[in-house]
Amino acid sequence: MGKKNKPSLSLSHFVGVVVFSLCCVPKSVLGVKEELRFGKNGEFKILQVADMHFADGKTTPCLDVFPNQMPSCSDINTTSFVDRVIQAEKPDFIVFTGDNIFGFDAIDAAKSLNAAFWPAIASNIPWAAVLGNHDQESTLSREGVMKHVVGLKNTLSQVNPAEAHIIDGFGNYNLEIGGVKGSCFENKSALNLYFLDSGDYSTVPAIPGYGWIKPSQQLWFQRTSAKLQRAYMRQPENQKGPAPGLVYFHIPLPEFASLDSSNFTGVRQEGIGSASVNSGFFTTMVEAGDVKAVFTGHDHLNDFCGELAGIQLCYAGGFGYHAYGKAGWSRRARVVVASLEKTEKGSWGPVKSIKTWKRLDDENLSAIDRQVLWSKSRAGVRRKKQVGDHE
Repeated sequence: MGKKNKPSLSLSHFVGVVVFSLCCVPKSVLGVKEELRFGKNGEFKILQVADMHFADGKTTPCLDVFPNQMPSCSDINTTSFVDRVIQAEKPDFIVFTGDNIFGFDAIDAAKSLNAAFWPAIASNIPWAAVLGNHDQESTLSREGVMKHVVGLKNTLSQVNPAEAHIIDGFGNYNLEIGGVKGSCFENKSALNLYFLDSGDYSTVPAIPGYGWIKPSQQLWFQRTSAKLQRAYMRQPENQKGPAPGLVYFHIPLPEFASLDSSNFTGVRQEGIGSASVNSGFFTTMVEAGDVKAVFTGHDHLNDFCGELAGIQLCYAGGFGYHAYGKAGWSRRARVVVASLEKTEKGSWGPVKSIKTWKRLDDENLSAIDRQVLWSKSRAGVRRKKQVGDHE
């Protein structure tokens, strides 16, 4: 969010690639089939980077830092922070949740995108991105930006799902995280990631403000979630409930405003910059039954996580230095770790818990606000209470 800006892959590509029957491993646009799965330690770690607002590198000044920092502060500080946090956390996957570049100040969108994502590309860690409300304000349209992104090395981003012939926006797709190699969950997606384009600004004259997730996108999400749940709950190793789902997009939902300091971890230092209409996507996710947490950006001074109707609503907090912030309030990134359950036979089973914390761009790269977003045991207790209420 700007501070004051309102208004056929060839057959040869598949040679030698192992195809898992129940886990549709995502492909990059370069035809390299990338396998996302939990590590031998039973964990999968995701780094979320929100609102880099990258422009033109060294010549781009910082915003909202102390006066003595200004002469040497630029987009390079953002790049340095991405590098530092990747080295510290060593994530399995990186997600960029929009406003990756600040189009108004980027002379060449393609060059800015290349530079913004370079730390992830150079790390050889799989990564994905969605669009914010500022990415298209340079020399590429929203479609053009997303097409450029999917052409970059190591990305698993997609312009749109092949099976969705009519869908709004660009950058709606899902990725599946397979269980540990050699375990009973090897051919299952133990964790599902959903990515959506939350738009930029309203195109309806009578409705002011920001964009929202449209019915066509919600229909795609519902069908995808249902398909994944059917696959997960059948052989091998039938499961009684769905695999956990995590959802990533840029603009927060109106429901974020339902949370306050009594029921969230983190801070709220500005208003919720949601659309002025409620598209009903939160209800759609609740009804789907697999989503455990939603992660957004857009409001740089908010970094909280709070639960509503069984779903955690989380901000990452502002990351970029050419983005509004608050002098003395460190830029930050969010880390999420999903951990698997250890079976009686010493192997790995389904997801047992999902935890999160934030990393600050300070001298010690401090980790703060550690919290449990979801746990299998807690969900079980909740289900028992709900059954009891109906008895």
